[in-house]
Amino acid sequence: MTAREFLNWASNLPVWAITLFFIMPPVLSILMGKLHGKGRGSDSPWKFIYSTVIYWVCIPGIFSALITLYTLFFTGENLLDQNILIYVLPVISMAITLIIISGNVAFDNIPGFDRIYGLMAVIAVVFIFLLAVHKTRLWMVFGSSIFILAIIVIILIALLEKGAMMLFKGRDKK
Repeated sequence: MTAREFLNWASNLPVWAITLFFIMPPVLSILMGKLHGKGRGSDSPWKFIYSTVIYWVCIPGIFSALITLYTLFFTGENLLDQNILIYVLPVISMAITLIIISGNVAFDNIPGFDRIYGLMAVIAVVFIFLLAVHKTRLWMVFGSSIFILAIIVIILIALLEKGAMMLFKGRDKK
């Protein structure tokens, strides 16, 4: 199954199912905040539930953001022709859910959040690098000094390494 086939399959799902899937995490986050009370979100059962909700929205949200940016910058397709429930709703749901959860519990207390954050950082740095190469035709002409190019590459590699460290570090290396 290709990514295009997956997007076509997801677009053919019922609207109510897609909407419910992405409306539930923010609603669940609000309800959990009311259930456990202020300052108790980092207690044992709640932090694992928050972790599950974060992965529930971040994996499709990151994928959707990546597909949207790819469609916008690389293929040049018109986003008005795309299914808003597939291209935009997961990103909005992810942002709202993360904002609500950040009000209930510190992200440092949620198991696995550093890894999903590292994944976001790695994907963002790689995407920015690929976009820069694609848009500036870097392989033909840089147009600036080699010193500026070296600084840009060093900064991008440092960000990529930091994100990869956060993504792949073990539990004992905090």
